[in-house]
Amino acid sequence: MTKSKASIVTLSMLGVMAAMSAQADDDDAAEVQAISQAAGLLTVQEASEKALAAKPGTIVDTDLDQRRWPSAGWDYEFDIVDAQGQKWEVEIDAKTGEPRKVMRDYF
Repeated sequence: MTKSKASIVTLSMLGVMAAMSAQADDDDAAEVQAISQAAGLLTVQEASEKALAAKPGTIVDTDLDQRRWPSAGWDYEFDIVDAQGQKWEVEIDAKTGEPRKVMRDYF
């Protein structure tokens, strides 16, 4: 295979992987919205405002996690990159909006 054909194949594979990732993100967002509405939780937008108030920066990832300990509930987990380029993990109680954890993410 020539170098240019190999480059085209590689780019094509990357494009397919990106499209699959975007589809998964859309599915995740729809699931998060459905759970938050059904459980009476804050919206992602409301929770992200709380997270950025706790740790200013840019949100690079968001998850909604079910918490079992110390008490049952839901937490939004945000990965935030600050102005110095350091990554932080911020957990927001999805019901109350209270920050549960603000911790530097070293990994």
